[in-house]
Amino acid sequence: MQSWKAYLVEDEQAQAFETRSQASKRAAWVIGGLAIFLVVAFFVSLMLGRYPIDPAQALGILASKIVPVDAFWTDQQETLFLNVRLPRILLAILVGCCLATAGAAYQGTFQNPLVSPDILGASQGAAFGAALAILLGLANWGVSIMAFLMALFTVFLVLLISSRAKGNHMMVVVLSGVMVSSLFSAGVSYAKLVADPTDELAEITYWLMGSVTGATLPKIGAVFPIMLIGCAVLFIMRWRINILTMGDDEASTMGVNARVIRIIVIIAATLVTAASVCVTGMIGWVGLVIPHLCRMMIGADYRKLIPASMLLGAGFLLVVDDVARLATTAEIPIGILTAFVGAPFFLFLITRRKKL
Repeated sequence: MQSWKAYLVEDEQAQAFETRSQASKRAAWVIGGLAIFLVVAFFVSLMLGRYPIDPAQALGILASKIVPVDAFWTDQQETLFLNVRLPRILLAILVGCCLATAGAAYQGTFQNPLVSPDILGASQGAAFGAALAILLGLANWGVSIMAFLMALFTVFLVLLISSRAKGNHMMVVVLSGVMVSSLFSAGVSYAKLVADPTDELAEITYWLMGSVTGATLPKIGAVFPIMLIGCAVLFIMRWRINILTMGDDEASTMGVNARVIRIIVIIAATLVTAASVCVTGMIGWVGLVIPHLCRMMIGADYRKLIPASMLLGAGFLLVVDDVARLATTAEIPIGILTAFVGAPFFLFLITRRKKL
């Protein structure tokens, strides 16, 4: 009898191992496919636009910055490619990667599948900072810096308030984020009310819609180190986010200080969110939609979910930006298009019968 029970246990363990192995292989194939999709989307996007640049010219312009190449393109094509199209594509990739990664990290940290990167008020804080900078007449760099600093200040304020409140810590943090976000949203509304309708109001409104139109290589260079550090921390900590989803008690039994890990993840996710929003304006839904799409494809293991979200987020926002600049003669703000995708997906999430 004992040998028969041992055989059954061994058989169950073998089946479980085989299932995990198949899931791991599937995740690897999905991540590889997403990487290929991003590379293809990148090169296709380089050639798309109202002023055509064929593949050979695009590759030649890029290669000419590394090795000597005889020019078979015009100066206008090179200027357009290097100063407008390439920075815009790179910024869309970076912002999509950051927002999707931050969304996945927040969802795991707060154990809530409907959490997004702006849950702690970073986006609304950045919006208030940008609106204030526009009212003060600051230039583009001033608007970006003010938006970045206010986004960080907003999250710091939320964490400070939640540390002094009683009750379930995660619930308090989320509620504090909602309240502070509402406060800064009111500030943005007041800024729009007192703004000069001939220029300031239009600038604030356009910033709130989100766009990568103003992308430049110096601007990308300014935020890239912040994005790189934040995403690298979240990538390295991805297996610990798995532990956070089990709860603080379970984390403690595994020798993990859940509170410290949660603070590190929140800081890293806030940095990449603030760096993204300060240069593009408010782009919603990416941090909510993309992690869920990845979760449907590869499961909830954050060791696979974080890299998948990075790749799909980058490719998704790049494709959406291509549509934004090519669909009509007047460019569509990218925040509007992501809302058209995100809102129906959100309705699908809350109405599906399967548990999230």
